[in-house]
Amino acid sequence: MTHGLIRVALANLSFPASPEASLEAVFKAVAAAAVKGAQIICFPECFVPGYRAPERSVAPADPVFLERAWTATAEVAAENNIAVILGTERIVDDGLRATALVIDRRGIRVGFQDKVQLDPSEESTYSPGSERLLFSIDDLRFGIVICHEGWRYPETSRWAARRGAQVIFHPQFHEREDGGIGPSRFADPDNSFHEKALLCRAAENTCFVVSVNCASPGSPTTSVIVKPDATVLISQPHGLEGLLLADIDLSEATGLFALRYKALDL
Repeated sequence: MTHGLIRVALANLSFPASPEASLEAVFKAVAAAAVKGAQIICFPECFVPGYRAPERSVAPADPVFLERAWTATAEVAAENNIAVILGTERIVDDGLRATALVIDRRGIRVGFQDKVQLDPSEESTYSPGSERLLFSIDDLRFGIVICHEGWRYPETSRWAARRGAQVIFHPQFHEREDGGIGPSRFADPDNSFHEKALLCRAAENTCFVVSVNCASPGSPTTSVIVKPDATVLISQPHGLEGLLLADIDLSEATGLFALRYKALDL
């Protein structure tokens, strides 16, 4: 990496029609991002095999398919010399967890970040994880917070920033809500709080926040890269499928405010 710059790709893709379709979409996105010079690509929450939303029909959890998917994605990552943050799921102690698998540019599995803070609506489907991890790939240090926990629980992002993370990756899944406005711009004042929360996570930790959602009509959130000063570097038009790419300067992520944080004794 030159002068602290890294090119990041976000796979703002449509919800997959099947587990096999999710894997094919991953292969295509990884290769396309690599051609455009990206060094790391991040996928939405549980993209492989698909997030288990009440309105979505997803095949039952299959550990054999998941292992095959992870191995094949690692091979594609190595072939294209690009790191991957794969939104997926895994079975741990007979419980299904929403997770993100980190694969480095050599195709080596670095580890899983399970979703620790579940939305109440997810508790009948997923089991919570129990620990947070900090990841390093080349000069990049990053943490991962998944969907709900990044919007509503600031301490999940702060944990990584206080330990040197320059970037917080935020794989999410968020479709149109009843009464939603179908925003045409990021952090629309009339929209829900979710996108505005990402600006806060960046500012309060002085780090980059990189969020990726599936593309769907009327979704209140889209994919975005927020700079450490809480300004938007780049965002994907809401509902538009495609790769979002940008170069980020890691030297801008000082972690200053995360390091100055002192917990209140209440």
